[in-house]
Amino acid sequence: MTTETYGAYGGRYVPETLIPALDELARGWAETRADPRYRRELEHLAARFIGRPSPLYETERFAPPGRRIVLKREDLNHTGAHKINNALGQILLARRLGKQRIVAETGAGQHGVATATVCARFGLECVVYMGSEDMRRQHPNVERMRLLGAEVTPVEFGTKTLKEATSEAIRDWIANVETTHYLIGSCVGPAPYPSIVRELQAVIGDEARAQMLETYSRLPDAVVACVGGGSNAIGLFAGFVDDVDVRLVGVEAAGAASLGSGRPAVLHGARSSVLADEDGQVLDAHSISAGLDYPGVGPEHAALRDSGRAEYVTATDEEALAAFRRLAETEGIIPALEPAHALARALDVDAELILVGLSGRGDKDLAEVLSH
Repeated sequence: MTTETYGAYGGRYVPETLIPALDELARGWAETRADPRYRRELEHLAARFIGRPSPLYETERFAPPGRRIVLKREDLNHTGAHKINNALGQILLARRLGKQRIVAETGAGQHGVATATVCARFGLECVVYMGSEDMRRQHPNVERMRLLGAEVTPVEFGTKTLKEATSEAIRDWIANVETTHYLIGSCVGPAPYPSIVRELQAVIGDEARAQMLETYSRLPDAVVACVGGGSNAIGLFAGFVDDVDVRLVGVEAAGAASLGSGRPAVLHGARSSVLADEDGQVLDAHSISAGLDYPGVGPEHAALRDSGRAEYVTATDEEALAAFRRLAETEGIIPALEPAHALARALDVDAELILVGLSGRGDKDLAEVLSH
């Protein structure tokens, strides 16, 4: 079955015990995505359960003189972020594969909430792994997951953040592969996960492209999105990657810039650009944003960087906090800390019409922001 790569990146670097499960997943996904009944069910639930399409909103006071900054409002989705798009698509796939138990990893908690939400909707057992440091700084989402019936399992080793949570979710999946689907939250991991997540998040970019043409009769000059694992960015970029005159700008946390300062290495089952030393040992990442606090990135982003089709820059914690407050004070919109990084760089992108992925809302981050 497929072990698709993106240039030098992607593939499968997993224990032999997982190969049959990945083959089953690849076969199931190929059959499912080609089934019109799946598409109809997904589109129906996207409209009635998630609330798609998410609107565009042009900022009135946030943008500096000479620039127009337009937000793609994924924060208005049910559960408050883009993560629900992928979680819903994968839960429908898991049901078709006959899986009754779902495991997931989460950093900022939004993927965990989205996974717990769809498991509640369809009556499946849900176990979410989350680093104890992330549980501390994203406590409201921990309570939301538990309210939705999920078992939230703290991870107490390493940096106690997303990297370790992902490792624990993979260990669980290996031990329970016959009954369990690993509902991965970003465009990372062994094939076919990066392509599955990309396709399920491409609704963001497809909608945004059509909306820009309808509203402005033109495409944006630049598309800007934050990048941790990279699912919201790859989903938004998907709508514009073939439009060579549209700049694609990914914004990493300065302390977790795996594209800006990483090297080729294997992390969580795939080869990508990773924060690692000369021996390939993965280094610790840091970001005020739990969702960007990850030392790797999806393999397609690494290929887009190498090809020059997308450019990747950084924003510091301080710049993200300033953009967070600026959007709140000028537009009445409180963003998540993750897209606040994209907002920070959108302010100085040399372009007239800029589309920014507002991937989530900021109520989960209020305690962290106020503490700084």
